[in-house]
Amino acid sequence: MRCLILGLALAALPATVVAQLPAARDTGRTQNDTLTRRPITLAPVTVTAAPELPNQPTTSVHVTRAAIQQTPAFDAYDLIRQTAGIEVHDQGQGPGFASDASVRGYSSDHSTDIATWVDGVPLNEAVNGHAEGYDDWNTLFPEAIQSVDVIKGPTSAVYGNFAFSGIANIRTVERMQGTDAWLDPASYGRGEGGLLSGFGNDTTHGVFGLRGVHEDGWRAHSSYDLAQGHARLVHQLGSTTTLDGGVELYATQWNSPGFLDDSQFTAHDYNVVTNQTDHGWKLRGQERLSLRMILGPSLAWRTTVYATQGSWKLLLTIPAEPGTFEGTGGQTEEDDRRLGAGLTSALTWALPRGEITVGMGYDWAHSTYQNWNTTNAMRTDANAIISPAVQGQASLFVQGSEDLTSHLRATLGVRFDHRSTSDTPDSSLGPGLGVIPQPVLSADKSIVAPKFGLLYRLPLGLDLYGNISKGFRQTDGVIEDPTLPYITMWAYETGVKLSSGVVSGSVALFRDDVSNDQTFDPVTLNAVSGGASRRQGVEVEFEVRASQAVRLSGDWTFQDARYTSNTLTEVDSVDGGSSLADLNGLRVFNTSKYVGLVTAEIAPPTAGWQLRLTMNAMGPYSPFDEPGVVLPSYTLFSVTGVVRLGGAASLQVGVRNVFDLAYRELEAGGLITPGQPRAVYGAVRYHL
Repeated sequence: MRCLILGLALAALPATVVAQLPAARDTGRTQNDTLTRRPITLAPVTVTAAPELPNQPTTSVHVTRAAIQQTPAFDAYDLIRQTAGIEVHDQGQGPGFASDASVRGYSSDHSTDIATWVDGVPLNEAVNGHAEGYDDWNTLFPEAIQSVDVIKGPTSAVYGNFAFSGIANIRTVERMQGTDAWLDPASYGRGEGGLLSGFGNDTTHGVFGLRGVHEDGWRAHSSYDLAQGHARLVHQLGSTTTLDGGVELYATQWNSPGFLDDSQFTAHDYNVVTNQTDHGWKLRGQERLSLRMILGPSLAWRTTVYATQGSWKLLLTIPAEPGTFEGTGGQTEEDDRRLGAGLTSALTWALPRGEITVGMGYDWAHSTYQNWNTTNAMRTDANAIISPAVQGQASLFVQGSEDLTSHLRATLGVRFDHRSTSDTPDSSLGPGLGVIPQPVLSADKSIVAPKFGLLYRLPLGLDLYGNISKGFRQTDGVIEDPTLPYITMWAYETGVKLSSGVVSGSVALFRDDVSNDQTFDPVTLNAVSGGASRRQGVEVEFEVRASQAVRLSGDWTFQDARYTSNTLTEVDSVDGGSSLADLNGLRVFNTSKYVGLVTAEIAPPTAGWQLRLTMNAMGPYSPFDEPGVVLPSYTLFSVTGVVRLGGAASLQVGVRNVFDLAYRELEAGGLITPGQPRAVYGAVRYHL
């Protein structure tokens, strides 16, 4: 099997990037009730991750650069929550400690059910001992983001592992002139400053950025520092060939305040610190090089190779009573060191009535992981030492669209993935006493994921669509047991889209049937696999352009997520004991009944100001390890105003959580991460 993986990797060398496929053929309307059938010429443009077009039989949300820059947010997760309407449960332990982003009722510990790609490079970390597919959005450089597309469901064959509940496809700014400088003071001792500068001519252009953040924290012992670097350089080798390179660098250190119990949260006793020695740090880098070649008027070829590096250390205490292991007051130290590399490739043909893409990819991950019991940051004994875990994954995929008639479009795709995983567990003799080497564990597995969709164009700007697709992701714990099977699901969706000059939107019905589901506690890190669940619901997305000055938009998901088999999970109690609970028929842990986003933008064309009002609604929430418990809903309001100060400068003031609502960002087994109170953000920006 390893020979197969190597052969596929070598075969993929002269090809293109999975997430950087060319934009699909423009099938905008020549009339309101037919599909356009004009031939297309693939222009020699730069390799970028193509946005999801509205004429595809899927549900997606598009976030613009303007919306990102006008949103007051305390981290990248909060930024996407306020702009894309994704359910987010912030861990509250500092940047680098990834939060839970959920789509369509998936608990998505550390966002592991969402595949995130930045300019064609995946962020999800394979063979991660903390959470398989650990997805740290703090890598994102907010000011350098051109746009974000969130694709709901596993509908695209282009994306594989972790593209379970959806895909976040992020593109950075390719070209700009001059330099943007900013200084952003905010509440709780927060200060941010940075530069984003661009240069270029007809053949070479680039964008470079530096960003630094310091915050004292709104809770005691919650300060952090963060530094980021971003670079993108594009060079036109000829009229049909473009080379595009990029680098993302990220470093942070933080102190952790720990979690609260229910009585502390109710009393608003937020400044309780579980352990003054809890802290963490993380370093991450990723580099890519992309090549695009236009081989003819209807044929494009793209290749991206990439490398990633990461290192982090985390010390965190779980209350309540003093003890010797996590979950009873003991402290845990986690150390992760990793290297990764990969490539993706695809050929895309623009056909007279559609397009077809054929591609392949290879991803390699190497990690060493240690998990120790500690007391006040001093190691006592080891829970796990893996040195190393190695995973190679080869993939093949085909995806195409065809206009079967002037009204009917079909999309068809299939993806094949083969994975080989090995790990080398060690038995520790204690701190400083060495380890006893154990036999290498290894396993191979393969999976096929088909996709199918239809879109029928009706009169008056209406599209009726439906799709069926299979999704999968690797189970947590594969770093210790490579034989663990995939979590799989069959996803079904149907809906209608409306597009007109004033009003656009969609209504979708979805249902997902999940096998080998996994319940996971994001606080105590306990996981149980082998059950089944069902997610179903309704999604509504709309945009109304009331005038040239006023735009109203929204995205709502109403979902019923329940376990459907005799799934048993171990429920901990505060006295250190535990019991088994049958989850059959209960709501899926760590999800809300509905998630809503409504935004109003007021920007008179001739005025020197603009205003953005945002409402985020979170429905009744099912916390982990509390079977049958449903917590109340809550709604957050934010407002941002921007005033131009001459031609080059602007002043921005924003307030997040305007009404100072006390809410639970995350709860698991009675342990709570509280939400941030009202915070004021300011920004002075200047274009040089």
